[in-house]
Amino acid sequence: MKRRVVVTGMGLLSPVGNTTDETWEAMLAGRSGAAPIQRFDPSDFYAQIACEVKDFDPTDYMDRKEAKRADRYAQYGIAAAEMAVCDAGWDRSKPAGDRTGVIIGSGIGGIETFQEQCTLYLEKGPRRVSPFFVPMFIPDMAAGLVSIRLGARGPNYCTVSACSSSAHALGESFRLIQMGKADAMVAGGAEAAITPLSVAGFGNMKALSTRNGEPEAASRPFDKGRDGFVLGEGAGVLILEELEHAKARGANIRAELVGYGMSADAHHMTQPAPSGEGAVRAMEECLSDGQLAPTDVMYINAHGTSTPLGDIAETRAVKRVFGDHARTLVMGSTKSMSGHLLGAAGGVEFAVCVRVIESSTIPPTINNDDPDPECDLDCAPNVKVEREVEVAVSNSFGFGGHNVSLAVRAYRE
Repeated sequence: MKRRVVVTGMGLLSPVGNTTDETWEAMLAGRSGAAPIQRFDPSDFYAQIACEVKDFDPTDYMDRKEAKRADRYAQYGIAAAEMAVCDAGWDRSKPAGDRTGVIIGSGIGGIETFQEQCTLYLEKGPRRVSPFFVPMFIPDMAAGLVSIRLGARGPNYCTVSACSSSAHALGESFRLIQMGKADAMVAGGAEAAITPLSVAGFGNMKALSTRNGEPEAASRPFDKGRDGFVLGEGAGVLILEELEHAKARGANIRAELVGYGMSADAHHMTQPAPSGEGAVRAMEECLSDGQLAPTDVMYINAHGTSTPLGDIAETRAVKRVFGDHARTLVMGSTKSMSGHLLGAAGGVEFAVCVRVIESSTIPPTINNDDPDPECDLDCAPNVKVEREVEVAVSNSFGFGGHNVSLAVRAYRE
């Protein structure tokens, strides 16, 4: 018998809010987090806009010394984990112990530190490179630092699968609890890749929107005028627990994670398989794993990045998996507001699915003003939708052809 896995806490830090509630309220209101880049002068770049986290102070979550020794992505991960632990009502007076683990994924890790230290090395030589360079930039360090803070001595690692990283982190945490390898997991993702090097790289490969004159309208999933994604940053971390473990401590059970599917396109370094075949297999496996019929699902938080090829491929895949029911459900993209958080996207978007189930409200897909005829499913264009949702699916698809689908259900005894 597979053990049941429930969600008991969530922490979000995003371009539209520095807490879970702020993020959720901004999404319901249809507010975009996109603006001209503030962190560096973007005037020489193709893409000059991004969805940056605003007014974040790491010392709200750690002392100044620790903050200086953590890359921005790890600071974000720690902040989201602390929010999630607080939301779950964990007792911080004692270590989390051997049966609690941490998996926090990141697609890129500490690239800000990497770029800074490479510049220092080239300009001033090897002896000026920081002794903290390596532990600050490696992508597993957010998981390591959270484990240290909590005294969580169970499974601890980082998933790195581009834009599927935090979805894989949640799925693998789900499996570890199901199999009895852990009773509780701190799982999700963190990313802080709005740096000159990243923006140049993504921009030069024509992946980013260049709608620089109207940033709030730049991320427009499923719209005919979409021209690429808007780079975002932040973190989404959730607390997953085995059902009886959660009940024994009187936890507030928010939802139940029931299905996990994954696949590979085996097609191209960056482009999705045009038919969406890999996404089809991930969604089908997810539904089968959760013992769900396609008609059980009323909301899909789409990968929906606002890229010309990706949105079409995902629409085709959903039609193949859900058949006529695809016309009944809502397949929306909150990336229209948050931008694309890369390795942190899946954590944030899974949390959105939980809030949809709790509130019976679906956030809009903003900027959907001229729908692409090939993206003809209901995406809640520009206006939130009041609808009871028992089951939701979150899709995450990454460069390299990595596909992950997660299913979450309203908790029932």
